[in-house]
Amino acid sequence: PPPPPPAAPAFPPLVSSRFMSAADGTDEERTVVETCREKISAALGTDDVKVIGAYDDPNGSHITVEVVSEAFAGKRAVQRQQMVYKAIWEEMQGAVHAVDSMICKTPDEK
Repeated sequence: PPPPPPAAPAFPPLVSSRFMSAADGTDEERTVVETCREKISAALGTDDVKVIGAYDDPNGSHITVEVVSEAFAGKRAVQRQQMVYKAIWEEMQGAVHAVDSMICKTPDEK
């Protein structure tokens, strides 16, 4: 009998590309920083989102996030951070290695 097929790797390969295709299906490419900003903005219903690549690198594997959203009202700091991480979970599995700093405020706290 033929040998069995090779087993699938235990972990999927990391994404090596730091650019992502646009969500609208166009061929336009966006940086990881732009993609994270758009996803956080959409998830938290705010345009007051800053995502900065470490050393001002738009495709850096380390990012800093600042968000002001009404969605944070009544939430503890860790709950707010979880909301942001949920929005960029896909990027955290590949292109983004770490969030170096995260500031999450409500408009009243701004």
